[in-house]
Amino acid sequence: MVSNGMGSALDEVLAGSWRDQKNTARDPYRHPKETLSFFGVTPNQTVVEITPGGGWYSEILAPYLREGGHYVAAVYDEAIPDQPKYRAEQNAKLRALFSGNAAVYGSPEVRAFDPAKPAFGPNGSADTVLTFRNAHNWVDAGSAPAYFKAFFAVLKPGGVLGVVDHRAKPGTNLEIQKKSGYLTEALVIELAQNAGFQLEGKSEVNANPKDTADHPNGVWTLPPANRHDAADDEKYKATGESDRMTLRFVKPRN
Repeated sequence: MVSNGMGSALDEVLAGSWRDQKNTARDPYRHPKETLSFFGVTPNQTVVEITPGGGWYSEILAPYLREGGHYVAAVYDEAIPDQPKYRAEQNAKLRALFSGNAAVYGSPEVRAFDPAKPAFGPNGSADTVLTFRNAHNWVDAGSAPAYFKAFFAVLKPGGVLGVVDHRAKPGTNLEIQKKSGYLTEALVIELAQNAGFQLEGKSEVNANPKDTADHPNGVWTLPPANRHDAADDEKYKATGESDRMTLRFVKPRN
C-alpha cells in the first residue's frame, strides 16, 4: 500500500473493498479515522488490539499496518476449559479472515491469553494498545485492574493506551455501571492511573448526546444489540449507538 501519509493511508484502508458492508455501515457511529488519528496510530507501529471480537477494527488495522508495522489481535484462549463457545467461534473466524487473504492483511498475529491472568506479549514490545468497548466487561468481572496492569507491561515507555467505552453519567453508582454496561470516565481514568498511566487526552469524537444511558436493558438496548421491544425500534434507531468516551493514556518514559 503506497501512500503519502497517515491520513491518506487510512483513507485507502477505510475504502477497502475487503471490508464487510455491515462493518462499513457502522463507520458513522464508530468514527474509525478520527479515533485512530486521536490515538496516534501510524503504519509503522506494533499495535495490540484487545479482544477484537468479530474483527471490526481488524479489517482496518491489519491492512493499515501490513507493510511497515505489526498487528496483534489479543484473544481469549479458547483452549482454557469452560470458555464460552462463541469465543472459539470468533477466534476461528478471525484466523480464517487473515489466512484467506495475505495480500490484504499481511502477517498479523492472533495471540491468545488467559483471561484469569492477562498478559499480551513481551514487556515493552508494543507501541499502542487499543481496546474498544471491553472495559465494562472487565469491571463487571472484577478483573479490570489486572488488565490495565498488563497493558502497561506490554507497552514501550512512551507507548499509548487507547480506550473507547460506553459512557455513564458522572457519579453513577458502581453497581449500576456493572449492570448497564456504561462506565464513568472517572472510573476508567482511575483504573489506568492506578496501573501507572498518565491521562494524555480526551476526545468527543464518539460522543452521542442523544443517548441518555438509562435504558431498560442497559447499553444492549441500543443498536447494534437492539435488545428492546419491536415497538421501540424507531425510538432506539433514532438514538443510535451509545455515547462513548475516547481516552488516550501514555506510559511514562521514566
